Amino acid sequence: MASSKTGATKAVVIVPVLTRYQQRKEDESSRPRLARSSDARREEALGLALAIDLDPVHTAVVTINDPRPSTLLGAGKVEEFATIVKDTHAELVIVDHPLTPVQQRNLEKELNAKVLDRTGLILEIFGRRARTKEGTLQVDLAHLNYQKGRLVRSWTHLERQRGGAGFLGGPGETQIEADRRILQDKIVKLKRELETVRRTRDLHRAKRRKVPFPVVAIVGYTNAGKSTLFNRLTGAGVLAENMLFATLDPTLRRVRLPHGTPIILSDTVGFISDLPTHLVAAFRATLEEVVEADLVLHLRDISDPDTAAQAEDVERILSDLGVDATDAEHVIEVWNKIDLLDDGNRERLLDEAGSAKHAPVAVSAVTGEGLPALTALIEQRVSGELETIELSLSPDQLGQLDWLYRNGEVVSRTDNEDGSVSLSLMATKSAREEIEAKVIGKR
Repeated sequence: MASSKTGATKAVVIVPVLTRYQQRKEDESSRPRLARSSDARREEALGLALAIDLDPVHTAVVTINDPRPSTLLGAGKVEEFATIVKDTHAELVIVDHPLTPVQQRNLEKELNAKVLDRTGLILEIFGRRARTKEGTLQVDLAHLNYQKGRLVRSWTHLERQRGGAGFLGGPGETQIEADRRILQDKIVKLKRELETVRRTRDLHRAKRRKVPFPVVAIVGYTNAGKSTLFNRLTGAGVLAENMLFATLDPTLRRVRLPHGTPIILSDTVGFISDLPTHLVAAFRATLEEVVEADLVLHLRDISDPDTAAQAEDVERILSDLGVDATDAEHVIEVWNKIDLLDDGNRERLLDEAGSAKHAPVAVSAVTGEGLPALTALIEQRVSGELETIELSLSPDQLGQLDWLYRNGEVVSRTDNEDGSVSLSLMATKSAREEIEAKVIGKR
């Protein structure tokens, strides 16, 4: 791949594909994971590199049957990539797989370039995307926990000459020990600050419960279209681009559904396969919005060939957070980007969605197709089935008509000769109670 970005850091992207036997050995869970195609792995790795404006000058997929403890890659491959790095003048090597500290150090020596594994690359992206103080704190904490495990160099020349008590005294604090202590002090400080953030969020949730508005959280694989859907439903101006992790900080907006039910809609950070544990832990304060939600929308990019594997990754993370993705009353599966399907696939998927036990909702967040059905289902889940209400408004109550039209679906209206109005409208159970209190209760 030729260089295309002037001034951007040149990077070689390596995508290790471990054999299925090795994948099963590494996977601690008993549930087998859906295999992704090599092309999909390569495209995602490139997307991650481009998300921080790197210039991928060479990309390669490498099948690994016997991972080396020292370098992950075999000696021949390491030598081959060292030549590629030299010839392309690359300053950075991305390895789309978790590396141990020792493997990272050895690869940097052999390749003569800085090496970032998948975890480090995602952390870099999150560092660029954080906009709020909370987001910055969470990324900093994840970075420090990651770095703490990377202090593997033996900087013995930086040891203090003497330390401790006694006649001779032992060797003083080494540089690596001092660095670990400094990192640990910073981690403790950040955790205290994040605890303050968590308490603030708890107070905000407590206030919302008093109102109370149901909270609906949008979750999904990164780039599934969560922010586009959020903007479509709320009219907000949240950044929505065809880019991995375009949105990092959570956004909440109040939305009024078609029959008047108010909800709080929450847009959350995108999930990804092998999401670093540092990030899951650091972002728990943000992800608690998902745990506390009354309803979760699991948004899938149905046009992606690997949509099933992506859905599995999201379900795993939800499970780690204590959310049962199979609970059809609490989680609605939404198939997004149906506008990108050809006619044949579109018809097949719509038939499949309609015949499923817990039917997913097929939508296009870009064109708006399917969104009325989605908002109707959301309203049904948070407020119950629609009910028919018969009302008769006296002439002095006609000022309530505008409110009734906004908070219910007027099926029929009769203007009587005495100036009164008879209405038949559909409304949710919760809206019925409000209507009866506002209209009937004032007679």
